[in-house]
Amino acid sequence: MEYKDYYRTLGVPKTAKEKEIKAAYRRLARKHHPDVNPGNKEAEARFKEINEAYEVLGDKEKRKRYDELGANWNAFNRGGQAPGGWPGGGVRIDFEDLGGGAFSEFFRTFFGGGSGPGGFGGAQEVEQDFFLPPSDAEAEVELTLAEVLRGASREVVVGGSGSRRRVEVKIPPGVREGSRVRVAGEGGRGAGGRRGDLYLRVRIAPDPWFERRGDDLLTTVRVPVTAAVLGGEAQVKTLDGAVEIKIPAGTPAGQVFRLRGHGLPRLGAQGVRGDLLATLAVDLPRTLTGRQQELFEELRRSGV
Repeated sequence: MEYKDYYRTLGVPKTAKEKEIKAAYRRLARKHHPDVNPGNKEAEARFKEINEAYEVLGDKEKRKRYDELGANWNAFNRGGQAPGGWPGGGVRIDFEDLGGGAFSEFFRTFFGGGSGPGGFGGAQEVEQDFFLPPSDAEAEVELTLAEVLRGASREVVVGGSGSRRRVEVKIPPGVREGSRVRVAGEGGRGAGGRRGDLYLRVRIAPDPWFERRGDDLLTTVRVPVTAAVLGGEAQVKTLDGAVEIKIPAGTPAGQVFRLRGHGLPRLGAQGVRGDLLATLAVDLPRTLTGRQQELFEELRRSGV
């Protein structure tokens, strides 16, 4: 297996903290995002590399395995997922400790859940264990902020002993990092045919434009220095599309504009959404024409 240096991909040292890794990802993802580089195949490929690197380094357990095992870090995932699983951040199955000491550890090692030969393509698989009492199974699912806004669904294949079934799990809008969605009676089956429950543990994928704070979203809106000084208009990116705001004359950098109702849904409160907080950033010109230089010199002499 080819070794990929994910630290080099994100431009961070191996000693980088979680906050540094996240900041590097956001910066690079924003720079190489397909929306910013339409039709640029090189940027698209780079964007995929950046997301792949963050998928590993942004997860404590995956990063630990990567640091210890290098290229073979994902050869044997605890949840049984083979490398190259469900594309797009699909469900990954991971069992809680089933009890039974070394006996249950033995069966987890050799018969653990996950997609493997003979599985259903695309969907993830939870293996059942008929040698133990009914057990709860837990899978990790990654959602984008757009999916948090509208709600999503994930399909899990649950099976064992020649009997497999697909379970579609509906995930409501507004879920948060670490939320657990329970599906009663869809976990591992034990003696007597009784089943435990299936849980989907939610992880929210980082977004290059937005940062989540509760039900609110934080973003940055950039304007030229002339708009900040003289006033003007600016387009703010939201999950619902671009929204135009007015910039009053003399607005300082760091000013926060609140766009009400453009945040994320409040879980369990239909029709209620948080706000979008857009912080103003002023872009200073890097180069000036001769005339522009003269005008700025005049401003300086006038004490502005």
